[in-house]
Amino acid sequence: MPMMRNPILFLLLSASLDAATSPRFDFTLGVLAESRGNVAKAAPYFEKARLADPQAFPLVQRAVRAKLASGDRAAAVKLYRDLAATRLADLSIQLTYADFLTEESRGDTLATQLAVDVLEAALKNYPKHPQIIRRLFQQAQAAGNESRQVELIGQLAADEPASVLLYTSLAKSLFDQENAETRGKLDQRFLDGFQSHPEIRELARAASDHFRDSKRPEQAIDILKRHVEAAPSSLDLRTRLGILFLEHKQDSEGEAALKSVLEIHPRQVLAHQSLAKFYRLQEKSKPARFHAGEVLKIRGGSAADFLKLADEWLAAEQPREARILLEKAIFDQPENYELASKLAIATRRDPEKREFSARLFREAESLRPIDAKTEPEFLMESAQALIEQGQSKAAEERLRSAIRAFPADAKKETAAALRRLAGLWEKENRNLEAARSLRQRADGLDR
Repeated sequence: MPMMRNPILFLLLSASLDAATSPRFDFTLGVLAESRGNVAKAAPYFEKARLADPQAFPLVQRAVRAKLASGDRAAAVKLYRDLAATRLADLSIQLTYADFLTEESRGDTLATQLAVDVLEAALKNYPKHPQIIRRLFQQAQAAGNESRQVELIGQLAADEPASVLLYTSLAKSLFDQENAETRGKLDQRFLDGFQSHPEIRELARAASDHFRDSKRPEQAIDILKRHVEAAPSSLDLRTRLGILFLEHKQDSEGEAALKSVLEIHPRQVLAHQSLAKFYRLQEKSKPARFHAGEVLKIRGGSAADFLKLADEWLAAEQPREARILLEKAIFDQPENYELASKLAIATRRDPEKREFSARLFREAESLRPIDAKTEPEFLMESAQALIEQGQSKAAEERLRSAIRAFPADAKKETAAALRRLAGLWEKENRNLEAARSLRQRADGLDR
């Protein structure tokens, strides 16, 4: 038995020694020390791990940050230089090194030139690469070398989306946008790139915007139509297509496009918003209210926005829609007195939920600021809720207050309140002479 244990102990000891000399083990110890807030203790572990694996990019980056923090810029540059020299085929490292030199140059022409050299070498290994060309273009732009800028963007591929987008972006800063030749070049780049990749969202949007901004809406629309065919799930650009249709008086196409978006995703705010605006212009109040309400339910809004739309629903004698809208509003703004008041009114007018209105009136009253005036509409509706609960005396006080609260020009509303109070007295067979007088006064207001 002792002879059998020795090999096992030997293997366990060997594994422990291997772990102790592993860069990963040292890195783990560094992370552990760092997580405990002991940065000074972590640093030697990270450095030991880097020395054991000097080509590990994350370890070099940590070491660079540490050197910069200690003010040793030269050592930081050397770390990146040595790594970049040993990993010439790794583009991410070459770009990081070049960016580091550019950021740290601080007017140092030698560092700037070194960054350019690194990028030029990378371009030989990766011809036409947009990330390299963008950086070289910026260097040439900073140096005022316009001919080099033209040469660089000319190297970009004409049918690769990232290259097309970069070309059009850089060309706008380099060439006169009013020049017909420049516009023609941009047109062709967009068309060639889009023809090859109609499914790419960013390219389709940029190409469509280019033609729209240059007053060629039909081409802008055509690009989005083709994009949506190639990428049916691109809902934001399908919405954009609908908006462009509406902007250029193609109403049926625009309406259909926006409705198709909502069939796929009913919570697309911009589609609802666009349809609400469209239907208002068409004087189609009911669908306009519906889509405006969906916008508020999804995105939210101010109390004034909710109250305005709720009043529209109530005026159209559709209290259920007003109630549902206001329930969303009061969920988001539970302390708002005006919203609570309007919700109580809408609930009382809605046959489905009328039984709950009395409680809502009480809750609204509890939120009323001391100096706030109670609206006569609220008094009328709360009086009706009290009548339905058999509290006629309390309802009578509300009706009296409502009659006094109506402004002089609200004759129709005042007359209705007078008749309601008269009817209450007549039903209970009391104050009959006063009730008759109230009805005469109401008739006088109707003339």
